[in-house]
Amino acid sequence: MSINENEVENIKEQISDGLVEKLVNEPSGHYVHILVARELQSSAIFTTNGQDVDITTVGISTDDGFVDYSPVMMFKRKQTGSDRRKGKEIQRNLIGIEDTMDVNEMTLDSPESTLYGSAAGNEAMSVTSRVMYDSAYSIRDSSAIVEEKFQNAPGDNFAKGATTAIREPDFIVPGTVFPCVITLRDATFDELMFVLGVTKMNKRYGAATSRIGRVQNHILGIYYGKEEGPANLILSKEVARLLARESEELNSENLNKIIYSPVIDVAKVKELVKQVFEEDIQALDIQSLDQNKVNDLLAYVTTDTLKAALERQKKTASEFFEAVNQEQ
Repeated sequence: MSINENEVENIKEQISDGLVEKLVNEPSGHYVHILVARELQSSAIFTTNGQDVDITTVGISTDDGFVDYSPVMMFKRKQTGSDRRKGKEIQRNLIGIEDTMDVNEMTLDSPESTLYGSAAGNEAMSVTSRVMYDSAYSIRDSSAIVEEKFQNAPGDNFAKGATTAIREPDFIVPGTVFPCVITLRDATFDELMFVLGVTKMNKRYGAATSRIGRVQNHILGIYYGKEEGPANLILSKEVARLLARESEELNSENLNKIIYSPVIDVAKVKELVKQVFEEDIQALDIQSLDQNKVNDLLAYVTTDTLKAALERQKKTASEFFEAVNQEQ
């Protein structure tokens, strides 16, 4: 059931500590955090060199020692670039602003560029991004979730003897989950709505030439306050520890069963990601928006409400850009 404008205003008032009424050029320490679990719903490619999946090696402590594992990384630029393309698409379709991903040709005073940032253009000024991403990490080890695929050359008569097949880029299997946080700094309520819309609607991530995998962005919560929250890597490691502890004891054997498991319970992971984040912010100046209100706000974000928000933000962004340009 959709909510009315009065209920929207109540939500806006509740999270006001994390928002600004008008755009400011100097950081003022207002943060809104969108907690997300990115779930792969088909095989995906996240690679920097075009061939090998991006991985790192980290350690997780247990009651009986220390376990090393190598999670797959979803680099922050893979998330940022894809969300920006989707944001510019939404902006173009809803309010007719043509914008580009070319850093020196962006429409600097568009709502998207004003929020996500832009490099110096003809006006010789740049806008710092107020949407912050961090690299996300899989909960399971890369050996459990990465497949190497090979293809033979076409044609029955291409090769008569043994040949080396052509290796395709590494694929990450469906069911892989990347917990992550999208943080807005000094954003307006309309800008928050825009980012929620982008996150809801975007289904493809990775380089423009390899965005073959479908991704479901599960928005788990909205938080607000005066500082940043825990890092994505902490979320992934702590979820792995909690899953291992469900076997009664947090030891190396149980943890290895989790991180090398061929499958993972996505619903359980979503529940634990939210639990870990909310436990970690207890000592921070960060509050949570009630889950029912989160659901109401997400339902409120439609193409119609996004269009209205972008129209308002178009005027706000233009005025902000003009004021900053006069100061320089």
